[in-house]
Amino acid sequence: MARPPWDDYFMEIVEAVSKRATCDRGRSGCVIARGNQLLVAGYVGAPSGLPHCDDVGHLIKKVTHEDGHTTEHCMRTVHAEQNAICQAAKQGISIYGATLYCKMTPCRTCAMLLINCGIERVVCERKYHAGEESEQMFKEVGIELKILNPEETENY
Repeated sequence: MARPPWDDYFMEIVEAVSKRATCDRGRSGCVIARGNQLLVAGYVGAPSGLPHCDDVGHLIKKVTHEDGHTTEHCMRTVHAEQNAICQAAKQGISIYGATLYCKMTPCRTCAMLLINCGIERVVCERKYHAGEESEQMFKEVGIELKILNPEETENY
């Protein structure tokens, strides 16, 4: 059996972590690694102590975009990337210079957080349907973005 390349290895871990997610609209997970060492993981779920979508349902908000189209988003959950950042903070683990592995292109808010945390590289399975702003921000600041499958995700 051949050993998988590092990106494949960490993406397999992302798949396992995502199984802990508690919102069926986007069972997503992520891991952050540096020097081929796993630092932290995070998955989509409600803030600690608050009810999860799987238990009480979604908290859906409609967002109207500049071009007039609307999308629906579940506001009950914290994104996988945000939860991974929080885990690093709680454990006192620096993620500066690390690589984040995730299921889809991080949203705009997560991208801004990752930039400010000093993440150097992002590897994701697919493109997020609204990830163009994140992709542009990563490009502007020099964060390498690797998308393994160029297909877009469904409208989460």
